[in-house]
Amino acid sequence: MKSTIALIRHGITVGNVRRLYYGATNVPLAQKGIDELKRLREEGIYPDGEGARFYTTGMGRTQQTLELIYGDRPHEIIKDLREINFGDFEMKTYEELMEYEEYRDWITATNDTKAPPNGESIRHFNERVIRGFEKVRTEHSLFSLELRHQEKDARSIVICHGGTISSIMNYIWPGVHDNMYEWLPDPGHGFLLLLEEDGITGYDRF
Repeated sequence: MKSTIALIRHGITVGNVRRLYYGATNVPLAQKGIDELKRLREEGIYPDGEGARFYTTGMGRTQQTLELIYGDRPHEIIKDLREINFGDFEMKTYEELMEYEEYRDWITATNDTKAPPNGESIRHFNERVIRGFEKVRTEHSLFSLELRHQEKDARSIVICHGGTISSIMNYIWPGVHDNMYEWLPDPGHGFLLLLEEDGITGYDRF
């Protein structure tokens, strides 16, 4: 039997189109994102959802993405897997923020403890995301044990966010990239984690 956890980034949103900082804001998918997800689904890039356990972060864009790819599926919501909270910088562009000293201090910070006003730091974000991912991994391990004697594949599918996926991949394979955001998948794409009894052994991109 195969054991896999899929990490899928939600589709293109209005925030992506407008190049906004947004994480905690409930931004919907753009029509471009909806059309792209339908195209990717028709191309067959996504892991099979038959018998899978599904997760979202509860944000509208992840709920929409789940339904567009897999239809109306029962799923668990894990809020710890939500995108980073940009605080006072939410729903603003780089150009709008560059005049503010607080923003310039934040983007030039050399440590991961600097947070936007009323937002969260990279360190706090990573700790939160890993807590959420370990919950998925624990539940997947139990799910895999249940299916092992039935000779069925164990599939968990997580619809989440680009920053979240980057954080998880950097946690599993630290040091592969200089910056965790080099793991960032395009909207609607992601990684399929391959698991064995001794842990996560590899991944495929899709």
